[in-house]
Amino acid sequence: MADSARINAQKIGLPAMDLSIAFPQATPASVFPPSASDYYQFDDLLSAEERSLRKKVREVMHREVAPIMAEYWEKAEFPFHIVPKLADLAVAGGTIKGFGCPGLSITGSAIVTAEIARVDASCSTFILVHSSLAMLTIALCGSEAQKEKYLPSLAKLKTIACWALTEPDYGSDASSLKTTATKVAGGWVLNGQKRWIGNSTFADLLVIFARNTSTNQINAFIVKKGSPGLKVTKIENKIGLRMVQNGDILMKDVFVPDEDKLAGVNSFQDTNKVLAVSRVMVAWQPIGIAMGVFDMCHRYLKERKQFGAPLAAFQLNQEKLVRMLGNIQAMLLVGWRLCKLYESGKMTTGHASLGKAWTSLKAREVVSLGRELMGGNGILADFLVAKAFCDLEPIFSYEGTYDINSLVTAREITGIASFKPAILAKSTRSRL
Repeated sequence: MADSARINAQKIGLPAMDLSIAFPQATPASVFPPSASDYYQFDDLLSAEERSLRKKVREVMHREVAPIMAEYWEKAEFPFHIVPKLADLAVAGGTIKGFGCPGLSITGSAIVTAEIARVDASCSTFILVHSSLAMLTIALCGSEAQKEKYLPSLAKLKTIACWALTEPDYGSDASSLKTTATKVAGGWVLNGQKRWIGNSTFADLLVIFARNTSTNQINAFIVKKGSPGLKVTKIENKIGLRMVQNGDILMKDVFVPDEDKLAGVNSFQDTNKVLAVSRVMVAWQPIGIAMGVFDMCHRYLKERKQFGAPLAAFQLNQEKLVRMLGNIQAMLLVGWRLCKLYESGKMTTGHASLGKAWTSLKAREVVSLGRELMGGNGILADFLVAKAFCDLEPIFSYEGTYDINSLVTAREITGIASFKPAILAKSTRSRL
């Protein structure tokens, strides 16, 4: 008997009971709760177009994603059948104008990020990687020919892209990357390895950052799926963003023609043009996650009864719910102000880093409180909070960890960089 058959034969009991029968006292997240977190009427700060966009995204996420997200999260598989529904929203490309892209305001794009993350953080990351990293790199750093060739299809999600900067040895210290690009007749040859690259296992286009062996500077290239020498494998056993297909990328003599080198990336500093926008978007992911957790807890506490009263009637629970609500109001206003600073050309790297660091920190508190409020049901993905609790952890680390983003802001306000340990910096100076 095969191992799998033997294991199945040893199972005892019936298949899992439908949740509506097993626990009829509360509504699961597959029927997503209405929004209850806009206590300070943040809605008034949005334009009519931004409010309409939020409503459209919210309806699609409630209808198409909420019913299936726990199942796919548990399986650690991406629900490819919803991609056409996401494409119909016409939000891929975000702030990019022309080439079939929506040309949203950065506030509108941020609202989209939050609304998708409110229901499912994995879908939000899928769009963010594709749109605010890969597409934006092509839009900001590519030639007109490259934009015309790639952006229209990417905007319709007919082709999917990923963005590969991080390497096994270099996460926070990304500028030290080792992947190489060597000039040859008619193009470039890439060698190296990337890790944690979202969408990479199924992406049609891979935006790869590599060190030019002649100049020692960082360049970027568009690599096609299936290129000889390119191998992409899925990273298994994640506890967060399980629907996102993060991959390891191995490149051995991968040829890239000259027309697929992005001319606008000539140093690591050029990546900051992209990261400035993407970090704003990432700052809105924790906002959306926190909103969804609050909305779920708000409904749950009114439905679930103990000691003859709804959980919402107990003082300790009310205090936690209000603390969550207060965090969300502050997070919304920080995120909104960050967008306005960007639109006015006043946003600095430190502003973006503080926004991402602070919203992810406060969201951590929100989901932790939500986990407490739900008791045992707080560990079930069926009620969103356990899933959101886990999904927030990778977001706390990617696009700059909380600590690294804090140091970026600290460097800006003090004029002193403290990324390298003092003992290492002293050792370096002594050798000069």
